[in-house]
Amino acid sequence: MQYIFLIAGIQLGVGLLQLPRELAELAGTDGWIAILIGFVIATCSSLMIVQVMKRYPDGTLFDLLKRYVGKWAGQAAALLTALYFAFFSYTIMVRAVLFVRSWILPKTPDFVMLILLAIPSYLIARGGVRVLGRYAELVFYITLWMPFFYLLSLRESNWLYMLPLFKDGLQPILLAVKPALFAFLGFEAAFLFYPFLKSKQYASQGIIVANTLTLLVYLHVTLTCNVFYSPDTITHFNEPPVNVLKTMEFRFIERLEIVFLSFFIMTISTTWLPVIYLSVFSINWMFGKEDHRKLLQWFMLLLVVSVLFIKPTFNKTDKWIEIVSLIGIFFGYLSPYVLWLYVWLHDRLRWRRRGA
Repeated sequence: MQYIFLIAGIQLGVGLLQLPRELAELAGTDGWIAILIGFVIATCSSLMIVQVMKRYPDGTLFDLLKRYVGKWAGQAAALLTALYFAFFSYTIMVRAVLFVRSWILPKTPDFVMLILLAIPSYLIARGGVRVLGRYAELVFYITLWMPFFYLLSLRESNWLYMLPLFKDGLQPILLAVKPALFAFLGFEAAFLFYPFLKSKQYASQGIIVANTLTLLVYLHVTLTCNVFYSPDTITHFNEPPVNVLKTMEFRFIERLEIVFLSFFIMTISTTWLPVIYLSVFSINWMFGKEDHRKLLQWFMLLLVVSVLFIKPTFNKTDKWIEIVSLIGIFFGYLSPYVLWLYVWLHDRLRWRRRGA
């Protein structure tokens, strides 16, 4: 369960708030079809990662490369993976700060909010994979009630907005697959989480369940926004899932979106926390160290200091997300097939040599 929630948590924090708008800009109300395509591609790549890691079940991706290619390959992969996950976590964390500043604390400096996020993040991430897994499971149960509130908006929704299907052909849907693929990024963490699994025989089922859970949440939020807003209106909002909540009012609470955004931050934290740990874990593997706490402290300090010199904005983070998306598509979607082919050929040639 913790493995499932770790993978799903990383995925959900990536595109939960902005994915409906991005899909609507490219494919209109047919954007939900791109989510299905992204799910199929992500699941195939996820299963390929599991098949690759079965070749060396007691080690990570770096150990596998060290065994099959050489020590230099493991070191290079660890360095590149550390940089990728560090940039990934920095982008998501800064994006969360921008969300909080725009919706709740507009006059609070960025570095102050980053400090407030960095301190509890360090306290959780220093506990390692098992603590992160328990935290991801806890956040899932705490936020399980949130999707049901979106059902209240269906009273003022118009399902005719969804018709006809393929109104602009297939090309816009294919263009919308790119942000959908980015939204499913996170399953590549299985490269490093696999050796920590106690029941490795269920790794394939677990990663399928994680992708399915992410699919259901994305479909629920995207369809709700599409039927609530007209096809032209939805693109006017940066975070349509939050704007939907602004229309709901109860006697006991006036601004429901503020409460929801607080829980959204918890959901997004299940993205940057494991990714920060994986970045530090990769660097420790390079130097053969096990204690990651000191390096984690330096990482958090660099995060806070960097904001003083790099003034983050939504436009800047959009560009960073584009870079992360391109790197993630290669690392998560393409590299598993390349690795599987290489490992398969390597083992086949070795068996032939033994037979000869």
